[in-house]
Amino acid sequence: MMSTTEFLGYSLAVNPFPININKTNKIVINTINQYAFCISERDITFKEALQASDILLPDGIGVVKACMFITGKPIKKIAGAEMHTYLLEKLNEMEGKCFYLGSSQGTLDKIRIRMKKEYPLIKSEFYSPPFKKDFTEEDISIMIEKINKFKPNILFLGLTAPKQEKLSYFLKEKVQTNIICSVGAVFDFYAETMTRPSLFWINLNLEWFIRLTKEPKRMWKRYIYYGFIFAYDITKAKLRM
Repeated sequence: MMSTTEFLGYSLAVNPFPININKTNKIVINTINQYAFCISERDITFKEALQASDILLPDGIGVVKACMFITGKPIKKIAGAEMHTYLLEKLNEMEGKCFYLGSSQGTLDKIRIRMKKEYPLIKSEFYSPPFKKDFTEEDISIMIEKINKFKPNILFLGLTAPKQEKLSYFLKEKVQTNIICSVGAVFDFYAETMTRPSLFWINLNLEWFIRLTKEPKRMWKRYIYYGFIFAYDITKAKLRM
């Protein structure tokens, strides 16, 4: 049975492996970092989606440090990229099927090419939905139809937070798949349209800093602005305790 640590209403996965891909009950896998925490505390639907996750990965050094600060229990960061690789390796062994939903068609095409080389035994399907803030009922119906026609073992969502987590929450009982996994930027990392910082920086817990220096205009709010909000929320929670 998977062990978890309770952190301010969220059950963080301590060691989610191994995962049974053929399990009858659907497994929803999401990630939480300081940005997701801040948004979810102000968006009840997003919070419900994260709390309803079967596996919630602590994918951010901020959450890992805050968990230690609040609970006194050390946990390890588990990145969405690690989960993505793990699931693909298992899927390749069983010659299974996966569906990628999200990102641009160009990114999906690059994922398709790389997968054929690295995981030749996996059957895969892809769909790039319309780029918009909120999906219409028709948009979601098309997604469900495409997914259920293919019947994948794993559905990967790459739509960024909080859209992908809310969608995973909504789709859980409507799609024919064993696992729904929201991995966001992993689509771009795997397609190599965006470079993930090296293991050197990851091991120093500075992956966030390298991403910030590479894309300051896009990342400053996530890491700096919400960093201060996260610190405020955690300090307030600690004082209440």
